[in-house]
Amino acid sequence: MTEPTRPGGPVPRGPVLQIGALHPLVEDTLTAEHSALRLPADPGDREDFLDRHAGEVRVAVCSGRTGVDRELMGRLPRLEAVVHFGVGYDGTDAAGAAARGIRLSNTPDVLTDAVADTALALYLDVLRRFSAADRFVRRGAWETTGNYPLTVHASGRRVGILGLGRIGRAVAHRLTALGCEIHYHNRRPVPGVEHRYHGSPAELAAAVDALVVAVPGGPDSAALVDAAVLDALGPHGFLVNVARGAVVDETALVAALEEGRLAGAGLDVYRAEPHVPAALRRLENVVLLPHVGSATVQTRRAMAELTLRNLRSWLADGTLVTPVD
Repeated sequence: MTEPTRPGGPVPRGPVLQIGALHPLVEDTLTAEHSALRLPADPGDREDFLDRHAGEVRVAVCSGRTGVDRELMGRLPRLEAVVHFGVGYDGTDAAGAAARGIRLSNTPDVLTDAVADTALALYLDVLRRFSAADRFVRRGAWETTGNYPLTVHASGRRVGILGLGRIGRAVAHRLTALGCEIHYHNRRPVPGVEHRYHGSPAELAAAVDALVVAVPGGPDSAALVDAAVLDALGPHGFLVNVARGAVVDETALVAALEEGRLAGAGLDVYRAEPHVPAALRRLENVVLLPHVGSATVQTRRAMAELTLRNLRSWLADGTLVTPVD
């Protein structure tokens, strides 16, 4: 069989498949240590590639958003594990993987502080409107129209955490330092936690001044924050989302903001990234970030190193350092 070629030499072959762009440390190591194959982005090239190489792949390495969907998983008959760069893995068909005994890993803990810092920054910004005030100064409005309008207090508020996992607890810790009263909703109460538990997202939203969304992505949490939750949060309430865009009903969110049924929103994630609805971009009471929750040099390096530890561990003895249970 003739070895496939590409400009500059032969295509590397191995049991590892890279899907999508990854951290440079991960990409360089995949090539240097594992002779990784790389899935083409072009659909036509992808079909030809899979016809030739699908049977070689034992491990796929990808970001959580890119993932291994149902169709691709079905094309990889020897796939044993999917190693995710990121805490989320909603781009992967987790149910299909479980049915086939395919193991998944992610990179928890190492990004907790960076994402929690982002949630705190969004919380402070959307309540105090610092970004909007910055734009006010830059366009010369302070000189021509007078002082910037008053905003609302951020300390001492009742804040709901939707998803009191690692990131949610880190957000709660930061807000407690501001004197905030923490409420939360999970599928079940968290043992040993003193914060007040609520039995549904809507009950939580009705009890607080601001709601921070920190649940995992995936089918189980799709549109968890719907119109009913936003209405419960109310015209004086604020929403912060550092989870996944699909967790919030984006259409309902836009309507609530435009109609004054919600005071503001701080968003790091969106339903169809990198697309952000024009309606959100027009609103001054919305703070928009380009999914940078974990985007620090230190955090991304730690995520890359943990991704590679998971890959090496699987190839060495069939175990994962941070498996998804």
